[in-house]
Amino acid sequence: MNRLFHMKTGVVWLVIFWSGILLAPMPMNAAPNQPEPNATLQTLPSDGKATTPAGPDGSGAFATGHYRNLFVEAGHPQQEVTARINAAFHQLFHGNPDSQTVYYPAGANSNGPLGYVTDIKHHDVRTEGMSYGIMIAVQLDRKAEFDAIWNWAKTFMYHDSPTHPSYGFFSWSLKTNAVPNSELVAPDGEEYFVMALYFAANRWGNGGGIYNYHTEADRLLANLRHRALIHGSVIMPRGNTNSIVVTAGPLFNADYKMVRFSPSSEVPDHTDPSYHLPAFYELWARWGPRADRDFWTGAASASRDFFQRATDRITALAPDYANFDGTPHASSWNKGTVNFRFDAWRTAMNWSMDWSWWAKDARERQLSDRLQAFFESKGMPVYGCQFTLDGSRQLDDGHAPGLVAMNAVASLAATDPRAREFVDALWNTPVPDGIERYYDGLLYLMALLHCSGAYRIWLPS
Repeated sequence: MNRLFHMKTGVVWLVIFWSGILLAPMPMNAAPNQPEPNATLQTLPSDGKATTPAGPDGSGAFATGHYRNLFVEAGHPQQEVTARINAAFHQLFHGNPDSQTVYYPAGANSNGPLGYVTDIKHHDVRTEGMSYGIMIAVQLDRKAEFDAIWNWAKTFMYHDSPTHPSYGFFSWSLKTNAVPNSELVAPDGEEYFVMALYFAANRWGNGGGIYNYHTEADRLLANLRHRALIHGSVIMPRGNTNSIVVTAGPLFNADYKMVRFSPSSEVPDHTDPSYHLPAFYELWARWGPRADRDFWTGAASASRDFFQRATDRITALAPDYANFDGTPHASSWNKGTVNFRFDAWRTAMNWSMDWSWWAKDARERQLSDRLQAFFESKGMPVYGCQFTLDGSRQLDDGHAPGLVAMNAVASLAATDPRAREFVDALWNTPVPDGIERYYDGLLYLMALLHCSGAYRIWLPS
């Protein structure tokens, strides 16, 4: 949801001080980060279509084990990069509770410690932030925070009643005292939950109950694809009532093989470009339930094609919401969703992560080049954060750290030398604090991980 309230026998030794400890040895289920080879840039054929990758695994990090470190490429020592990431994590997860952190311990239950990630500005806990929280935690080997956040989500956000329309999924927004704001589902949270759970199983192994990460991921992934239709009432304040009656089902549209904005009937069926995560779908096609693996392969291809249809041909800006054919979708409660706004910032991260991990579709490189050319034209230190798709009107003059972060991740796919400017801009941006630190901060920290080669695929042992 947007800021508005609806929204792999051997061992490799690495000397990296991560989260205050020496990580050595690194298990072989994590590919070592090595210097980027001096390779020629892949170009597009004259028809602009995707080139054929070198085999079904593509030629990205999944196949090669190489993750670019854009900060080291820019001349920063690895120790300095590691310190920068550690400092950002500490501030956002264990900093001053009044002005810095977005993670808060919240007692314990029979499953162990509890903790949540909160949107400071809107005073709620969202599946968006909770799922980002556990993804950051597994990437940084922070099992305690991972388990506490997952425990809170399963305890308070998860629906286990077979008659509830959100059965098998999570309420997208709760107050910090666990009272629901809305029992509807925002599928990006479930997507990140699934991927982070598989990574946790591969990195740490499985425990019991809710900490059997692989079982939890399989169950949730199956629901994303197959959850039966359920008709009933959900908490969702609207007008003079505190609930609405909906029919809800799976989080993916089977015909289009695309993620939905919402799986329930309170809105027309449509999608959100920033929910499209082909890099994840490729892994689900290898690790998920066997019966659905072809579907997820198809979903990855569908999302890559969708990126081309949904983005502007000149600016590469995507709308917040879109129809499955890629045309912008105007929400009934906010017609501005046809524009490039807060959700849409993340779309470039998604196609650039896909290129970094898989390198199956060279059109993603064009997207990054076009996007960065547009923002460079608007002035690197001052460009705004909301635009019409053609870029003709700047709708918000705020120069947002979260967007600076996402535009830096686009450099993973970009070919033009200007990409360095965007990496430098992220490096020179302080860790977000204050009232906007939730969304800006989480995107900032994920961008640091992406751009440093530390946001990686954790393979099964």
